[in-house]
Amino acid sequence: MNSIEIRKHKVSNWLQSLMLVATLALIMGALAWLLWGIQIAIMAVAMTAVLFIANTRISPALVLRTYRARRLDLETAPRLYAMVQELARRAELGFTPALYYLPSDVMNAFAVGSRRNAVLAVSDGLLRRLDLRETGAVLAHEISHIRNEDTRIMSFADLTSRLTNLLSLLGQFLLVVNLPLMLAGRVTISWWAIILLIIAPTLSSLVQLALSRTREYSADLGAAELTGDPEALAAALAKMEHYQSGWLERILRPGYQKLPEASLLRTHPTTSERVRRLLSMRGRRPEGERWQPLPVTGPNRPVRILARNPFSPKWHRNGLWF
Repeated sequence: MNSIEIRKHKVSNWLQSLMLVATLALIMGALAWLLWGIQIAIMAVAMTAVLFIANTRISPALVLRTYRARRLDLETAPRLYAMVQELARRAELGFTPALYYLPSDVMNAFAVGSRRNAVLAVSDGLLRRLDLRETGAVLAHEISHIRNEDTRIMSFADLTSRLTNLLSLLGQFLLVVNLPLMLAGRVTISWWAIILLIIAPTLSSLVQLALSRTREYSADLGAAELTGDPEALAAALAKMEHYQSGWLERILRPGYQKLPEASLLRTHPTTSERVRRLLSMRGRRPEGERWQPLPVTGPNRPVRILARNPFSPKWHRNGLWF
């Protein structure tokens, strides 16, 4: 991406930030107005703005502690660390993001923090199943998110999703409470408030829809530019998709998707579409340092720290995976 495209991407991120803040403020304000009145509604809207500001200042260390992450350095993971240094130099970040290890069996990598203090995290499952070339492509994708300053809006979008999931759970509880109160002829809780609570996750997902897809495509393109190897990220994505399902599903239903909803309602593009776009780049590799392949010789794994029994994800009704 050139400087003009990066600038446009940043403007898009700010617009989506405003949309997310406005959506969450409207949901919280409407709920407070229906349940407690206008004064509490004003306070709820103000709290949403405070929540957004506070979320941008949260230290990455707090997030990493939730995932039991451990720091990787040049001694424990020399090749991975050197690769992150080279990718950060090519992306012109001006610093090298800290690299962390997650003792989780899920194949995952993510970036967290602002551009000034961003860190990268890679999971045990990803290090075990991807080779060094594919791991480098995944890291390049996350570094592209940092360069494009996506991490701020991604963090707030994640917070919004978790909060609206909690609101939906509260709405379902109030629905169960409201029915016997109505039958007993007593004062009931506002039905409009209950409906709004239940549909809150859907409203926030619809706001995130279009720009979330654009952000992932842009990060894929950035990874291809940084590594000079679009096939590597395509292979990594295909492998991550393959390992999402269990071994029995892979045998009986190859290619089965665990996301059965219509494509219109997916906030992230499908893996097959991302792979198709990446593979279409194979024929166009302009001259320049960013399109020079990364050195990927040697083993991938920092063997000394890989967990003997990496933990599996557990889902909670509030939307939290850990």
